[in-house]
Amino acid sequence: MRSRLLLLLMFTVSWTWAQEATLEQTLQNLSESAASSYLSPIGSAFGANLNAGWFHRAPDPQVFGFDIEIGVVAMAAQFPTGAEHFKTNGTFRFSTDQATEILSTDPNWNSLPTSVQNDFLKQVTGTDFAVEMEGATIIGAADDYITIRFPGQTITEDKSGQSVTVDDQDVVLPVGGFKDLAQADMLPMLAPQFSLGTVMGTAATLRYLPAAEIDPQLGAFQYFGFGLQHNPDAWLPVPLPFDVAVGFFTQTMTIGDLFTAKATSFGLNASYKLGFEALNITPYAGYMIESSTMDVSYKYVVDTPVGPIPQKINFTLEGENTSRITLGLSIRFLVVNINADYNIGAYNNFSAGVYFAL
Repeated sequence: MRSRLLLLLMFTVSWTWAQEATLEQTLQNLSESAASSYLSPIGSAFGANLNAGWFHRAPDPQVFGFDIEIGVVAMAAQFPTGAEHFKTNGTFRFSTDQATEILSTDPNWNSLPTSVQNDFLKQVTGTDFAVEMEGATIIGAADDYITIRFPGQTITEDKSGQSVTVDDQDVVLPVGGFKDLAQADMLPMLAPQFSLGTVMGTAATLRYLPAAEIDPQLGAFQYFGFGLQHNPDAWLPVPLPFDVAVGFFTQTMTIGDLFTAKATSFGLNASYKLGFEALNITPYAGYMIESSTMDVSYKYVVDTPVGPIPQKINFTLEGENTSRITLGLSIRFLVVNINADYNIGAYNNFSAGVYFAL
């Protein structure tokens, strides 16, 4: 129960990992080329979310101050138009059934001895073919199955010297948009957040969840992030008309052996407090340079005449966001602070926070 609650805390999308068709089992049907395109929207959305919600004002420009905030931040990355479908070129290794479907387009296939057919199947299932691939990404329609376009060619079996001429054809995989993510408009997340300041106008921010097992087969979930903001007005001889800060934030999220997501951002933000210390409205804005990656690791299982052969697949997805503009508003009422902002980038993002503030 504790692990399920932690899962829901971080991924408010209902990823029912342990049911009959988990994401890892889905990826086992996909080669690296297909899987990287299939997962691409999630890699960018995770990066956009992880880099969101880190600030809602600049730190006070105090040499030594006591400023604590404990709360939760919610983020929701919007999927851009077209992210639900992909079309790409890559390599694919076909299973025994798929290879049989391809080879049987030659009318002479059925007249070949069984031993020769088996040799053909072994050769085809052991070859990475250059193909076209098209279909749903992880957020696409559940019935938009991924199609592998096999180019027509003559295949010569090495042992017997026999040849088979096959036509152009589509091989349909049992993979469409994934469960509750199918046709989703955005990816929401939640994270606990703690901030402490200030020393020479510098405040530190922490995000952390202890390691917890999500599923016995999937493994443990871990999340940690931290950041620093510095207001140079703490040491400038002439005070600035508004608060400004430079900031740096980084974090890592791991889901078993399947995913490791990392994100980093740095840049400037500015705010202007209207009101008193415990009762105010603070508009804020920022410009951040950012990057994110998602390392993916799984076993691509190919059914061959000699049995299933797993291949270890490892690749890295680069997040599409490279910068963002943040526009937001923060409201403080006694010991409660709430804020909301909109972030403009390749993947636009909403974030909001509720904090107990001292």
